[in-house]
Order: sequence, then C-alpha cells, then structure tokens
Amino acid sequence: MAEGHKVVATNRRARYNYDILDTYEAGIVLTGSEVKSLRAGQVQLKDAYGMIQGGELWLENAHIAPYSFAIGGGHAPERKRKLLLHRREIDRLTGKMNEQGLTLVPLQIYFVRGIAKIEIALAKGRHTYDKRKKLVERQQKREMDRARSHRR
Repeated sequence: MAEGHKVVATNRRARYNYDILDTYEAGIVLTGSEVKSLRAGQVQLKDAYGMIQGGELWLENAHIAPYSFAIGGGHAPERKRKLLLHRREIDRLTGKMNEQGLTLVPLQIYFVRGIAKIEIALAKGRHTYDKRKKLVERQQKREMDRARSHRR
C-alpha cells in the first residue's frame, strides 16, 4: 500500500473462495461511532457482500462492533452501509453482475488520509474442486521455487 494507507481489516477468505476479476475503491457512509470502531480495528468482513439496489451500491453483513464509549448506544453492528462510487462505475458493475452472474466481495477496509475506504472486487465463485486445484498449484510452485533457490 502507498504511504498514508492504514489497513484496518482484510477479508482473507475472499481470494480463496472467489476468482477476483476486477477491483474498485469506494467510500463508505459511516456514523461517528462506526468510524471510532473502525479505527480500533473492530470490524469483520467474513460474510459481507455488496449489492446494487435502486441504482446505489450497498455493503451488507459487514460487522462493525458497537463503540463502547458512544452516547446513546452507538450504531447497529450489521446495518446496511452505502458505498460511494461514480455513476458510470455502478452502471458497469450492474451490467456485469446481471450478464455474467458475478458477485461483489469486499477485500479490505482502510483509511486514506483519515477517510475510510473499502476495496471491493467483482468476483466469480469457485467450486470446491477449483479451490483444491489452486492449492495444489500453489504448493507445486513453492516446491519449484525451493528447488531453483537450492540449486543456486
């Protein structure tokens, strides 16, 4: 990441469960207590996904823990959060999702110069045998690299 980026949370299972086709950086509409919880790293993206409703992009099932010092109880932990993208990008995503049956998966949440951003990916789900095949390929690549470095 570039200077000024502070990664708060990553969705490590996303790259295992999905083939990532394209990534986008979007802003997130948050309340004050949600920002405080993000800064404390109390967020989980494991079951989160993006969806388009009414021409707007929304993040669902992202769990941001309530901020313990918030007055009035803070926020609902798993509420829908609006994502901010340009109209052109939302239209392009809508077309690809409808045409090819793709999914929007959050990869990571981070701060850029104090502003919360989310990296979302247009992804295609993998089958179980694809996941196993990918693991075997990665293992073979590691072994080949070890053999090469051992020869030197």
